Order: sequence, then structure tokens, then C-alpha cells
Amino acid sequence: MVETVFIGVAWPYANGPLHLGHVAGCFLAADIFARYHRAKGDRVLMVSGTDQHGTPITLRAELEKRTPQEVVAEFHASFQDCWRRLGISWDLYTSTGTPNHARVVHDLFLTLLERGYIYPGAMPLAYCPKEARFLPDRYVEGTCPHCGYNQARGDQCDKCGRTLNPEDLRESHCKLCGATPETRQSRHFFLRLSAFNQKLLDWVRPQTHWRPNVHNFTQRYLEQGLQDRAITRDLEWGVAVPVSGYENKRIYVWFEAVTGYLSATQEWAQRQGDPEAWRQFWEPPARSYYFIGKDNIPFHTLIWPAMLMAYGGLALPHDVPANEFLTLEGRQFSTSRNWAIWLPDYLNRYDPDPLRYYLSAGMPETSDADFTWSEFLRRNNDELVATYGNLAQRVLTFTQRHYQGQVPEPGPFDDTSQRLFARAQESLDAVDRHLAQCHFRDGVREAMALAQEANRYLEETAPWRAIAGGPQAAATSVYVGLSVVSCLKTMLYPYLPFSSEELHQQLGFPGTVHEAGWRWQRPSPGQRLGEPHHLFRKLDDTIVEAELGRMAASVGR
Repeated sequence: MVETVFIGVAWPYANGPLHLGHVAGCFLAADIFARYHRAKGDRVLMVSGTDQHGTPITLRAELEKRTPQEVVAEFHASFQDCWRRLGISWDLYTSTGTPNHARVVHDLFLTLLERGYIYPGAMPLAYCPKEARFLPDRYVEGTCPHCGYNQARGDQCDKCGRTLNPEDLRESHCKLCGATPETRQSRHFFLRLSAFNQKLLDWVRPQTHWRPNVHNFTQRYLEQGLQDRAITRDLEWGVAVPVSGYENKRIYVWFEAVTGYLSATQEWAQRQGDPEAWRQFWEPPARSYYFIGKDNIPFHTLIWPAMLMAYGGLALPHDVPANEFLTLEGRQFSTSRNWAIWLPDYLNRYDPDPLRYYLSAGMPETSDADFTWSEFLRRNNDELVATYGNLAQRVLTFTQRHYQGQVPEPGPFDDTSQRLFARAQESLDAVDRHLAQCHFRDGVREAMALAQEANRYLEETAPWRAIAGGPQAAATSVYVGLSVVSCLKTMLYPYLPFSSEELHQQLGFPGTVHEAGWRWQRPSPGQRLGEPHHLFRKLDDTIVEAELGRMAASVGR
């Protein structure tokens, strides 16, 4: 049965280059999931875009004496280039700067205002007397009252994940000048979140298929009780408030950005020439999945569902498979201290599939994971090159050398061959289940275990010795080896799209691995293979010291 799957992915701020923490947090998992469902033949739409209105952009622009649009243009182009090179297969990657996005945000805002779920009121805001301006939440930093983290922002603490208001912070200061902010009243609009507390709790409790960290975090919030939150701010950069008298204010990013999932879907539909096509992804039986990092959980399991409930007629999230954080050599990624591996830099020096494999095999699905260059080297050389790549290379080159590059006709399958065939089918089925449940780490480990077993099979049957008795003597083990390699390229395609496509061509199949679908393609006897070559390149041990040195030299720049 064909499923309709909507995949919404977090919108990165256009205030700096992407780093590996972003990739591990949500983008890679979303792409794996999308590629899997497309291969299954499901109807899939994966969307996201650059968040160009967040205060991180205006903060960077002010510090660099540039316009926000100049900052956005630079990093939006960088993001798109990275997605292409990393193989992130968007159906639409857009931005929050389109007229369509503003129109959808205004429709949602005015509908909720008319229904009483948005209302005007006054709120205390941080005001910098030195700058003579109200400060957006991210322009205020201080100590988190909940966990004591001394670099918490005025909207959220990155350490404990709590949403905050600037006045909640202890020892707060202005990010621009360091002055202590005052608190002054300002007129704004509020979202009546409190009206949805019980509805959300009734909806969340049965979502037992959610990851435990997401489910427990959300339920704990609701049991403490939701408070209404302001959805406008004293800003000049962003989507305008569509109400007279609020010309100098803008809709706040946490309300506006999540609306991007809906606006991006409608933009996609317009580009298809069918403006109503978006509805198939927002009405039953469609299932919606939101891939985010754990710092964005409350916005996707509480605030966005409340907005959808208030608007009516749109599907609530089916799953929010938020990942935990990726650390780097035992320390948190820090863009301010330049402690990061920037994605453009990585892609300038290394291939994309080894990174996709490393981050998949150790994906931070239930707890934080650590990236180290030594482990990256080991996984590339020992697992991709020596296990999977070597399996494909040895059986393909053997076929090229002894069977004129054509798949041999196998003889009878003995018990050993039949057991490996059965194991391959079981592995394909297991990876299918893991991917359907967003268990990406388990899926890639299952595939690699099959590659190891196939290598053992070749060692046991030793076609390079059997060939001395004639081509037919080795034909069965060669055919079995080619068949299992073909099974592997299918189950690893969502993870390793570039090398899987290469292997598909080397195996002599027509079309693309995506077009072949989620099925085990056994090669036909007589099928002509493509020219074999290595799928992965072995990395020299010296890269670890070189990369660590490069990181150390860049800290604090």
C-alpha cells in the first residue's frame, strides 16, 4: 500500500556555515528516511528552507556592519551548495523570505486572531538604555535559572533545553554592548497556549511510538502547565504584523518559522502547477514527520501542534524523531569559539558517503554522540573500505577477470549458499523495519553485519581456488557474492547514495538504484557488468593529526 509521507526538517539560521552537528542533528536522518520511502514507492514530500528572519542573522549583521539580506544571501547559497554535495534530496528547499511564506503566516495569524487564540497585551521586555532599543531575546545573554548555564540566551537555554524569557535570566547583559538591560513594557500579540494544555496532553500521552526523550520531555512540559507566549517582537527584520498600529513590530521567529512547513508545501504545490496539491500531505491518511534537534522539541511537539489545532483541518505530527547532540572530540560544538567541523570545509577535502556512514553508525538517537577524527578514520578504513568496499571489489574484479565481465550461471546452491541468501533477505527485511521506525543506527549496523557475513562466505567457498577446476566450479559462490552485494546496495542506498549508485552501475543494472526500488535485485546470468573500481578510498593515518591541528589553530579566530 502506497503511503503519503510529509517530512519537515528544521530550518537552519542563515547566520553562519553549517557544521557536522547540524547534519547529525536532523538533516541526515531526514534524507535517509525520505530516500527509503521513495525507494518503497511511497508519495514523499521533504521540505525545509533557510530561516532568514531569526535574530542570529540581525545580530551578525550588526556586528559585521552589513545588512541582514547580505548575510542571508551568503549563507543561503552556501547551504544549497552543501545540500547538493552531501546528497540531501529536498523536494523543496526554500526560505522564509518569500512572498508566499509571508502570505501563509498572515493567514494563520489572522485566523487565530479572529478565533481568539491570539490576543493583544503588554509584556515586559529587555531594553538596553545604552543602545536605546528593545532587545530581541537572542540579544540578551545570562545565566539559566534552571541549570546554571552561564551562556543561556533570552529565548532558550542550549544546555537544558528550557524555553526562557529574557527576564528569567540571572546576571543578564546586552549581547551588543554588554550593558545591563532594563525591563520596560511593550504592546504585543500573544498565543493562547494555555487553552490547549489539556488537548495537547490527551494527544501526546498515546504517542508511545515517539522516542522516549521526546515523549517524556513533552509530557513533563504539559504536566507543569503551558503559559501564553508573545508572538511579536520589536524588530525591523521579519514578517510584518498584519494589524494596523503594529508597523514597527514583526512576527516572532518561533511562530513564523514553524509555519514554514505549511508555506513550503504550498510553494511546492504552486511550482507543480497544482496549487491544491499541498493538501494531500496535510490531510489524512498522510503522516507527517518532523526531523529536528533536541533543542527544538517544544516548538514541534507543543507550539506547532497548538497552532494546528487552533487553525483546524490540518494533520498533527505523527512523529518527531528528534536527535540528541553531537559533540566534537569530547567538547560541545561552539560556533563562537570556532570549535567545529564546518561542512563546506569537510566536503572540500573528503567524500560525502564516509561522513554519512560515520554519522549514521553513531547517530545520536537516544543520547549524545561524539565525533572524533580517529574514529572517523577507523570506520572509513576498517568498515567501508576493508569490509563493504573490499567485498564488492573482490567479487566484481574476479568476475571481470574469469568470466569476461558477465554474471556466471550458478550451479546448485548448497546449504551454505542458501543460508547466506536467507540471511540477506532477513537483513533487508530488518533494515526495512528499522528505517520505518526511524531507527537509523540499527539499520546501517544490520547492513554492515551482512557484509561481514558475505566476506566470510567468500573465504569459506574460496572461488579463487575453486577456479582451478574450471569456471563452473567457482560460479555458484561468485553468483551468490554478486547477489548479496546487490542486496547491500539496496539497503544501504538511503545511507550511501553516491556509492550505491556507483555499485548499481558496476553490477550492470539499467537506470538508477532509486528507480530499481526497495527490492533485492539478483543479477541475471549473462548480465554484463560495468567496469569495477573502488567505492571508497583508504585514508592515511596522518589525517587525524592534521585535522586536529587545523581545529586547534582555528579556535578563537
